[in-house]
Amino acid sequence: MTDGYGLPAQRDNVPPWTPLDDFLLFTCDVVADVVAGRADRRAPVPSVIRLNPGEYALAMGPAERFTMRAPGDGSYTQSSTFAFGSPTFVAGALAANAIGNSIQRNNAARGLVPRWMPDGFGDVTVTNKHAQLIHPVAPLSLYWNGLDAIELPAPGVFQASFQDIHGHGFMSIRLHTPWASLIFALAAIDSFPAHPRLLTGAWLPPYFEQHCAAHGRYCRPAARMAVEKYET
Repeated sequence: MTDGYGLPAQRDNVPPWTPLDDFLLFTCDVVADVVAGRADRRAPVPSVIRLNPGEYALAMGPAERFTMRAPGDGSYTQSSTFAFGSPTFVAGALAANAIGNSIQRNNAARGLVPRWMPDGFGDVTVTNKHAQLIHPVAPLSLYWNGLDAIELPAPGVFQASFQDIHGHGFMSIRLHTPWASLIFALAAIDSFPAHPRLLTGAWLPPYFEQHCAAHGRYCRPAARMAVEKYET
């Protein structure tokens, strides 16, 4: 038997249990119930968000939102220098001014390159239908059937792309949250049943069930249940 990192499951070299492992273990329990059609039988999770008929709050926790966008608009202020004095002084002043303008112009151009920009922290509620981030400036509602693409680019990071209903066009966001794997699995089960990560169980770390067993914790076979459900 191997541990969660493919190593022999011996007491001396079992990787330590981490806080993220607790979230993943709970995630497996939730996903197993969702696949089995038993989400409505779970104990309700307190949440302040509005739930639609047939919707159940399954988890709640911290999240940080990032949006793929350009930090600037390409504008900058070009300065003009009028220098008086010796030719050497005037030439130096004009050269310094030109260098300063060039730096500002290059910085403005770099500001047009989209990148992952932080929007701040909030609380995310995960239901069987969507994930909702409560945030004073950048709230977010991600309904599974409204997403165009989903991914798990890193542990604890959920990524999605969609058409914004408020007129902001096509958007890509990331949520850094310990519930990233849960959000991904529920979105895939609902709207992306052919996603490679769902069909291979790669929304969990390799050998996660064995990692749990090595620490004396039982992990429901949620990844296998999902694969079996959507391969038939």
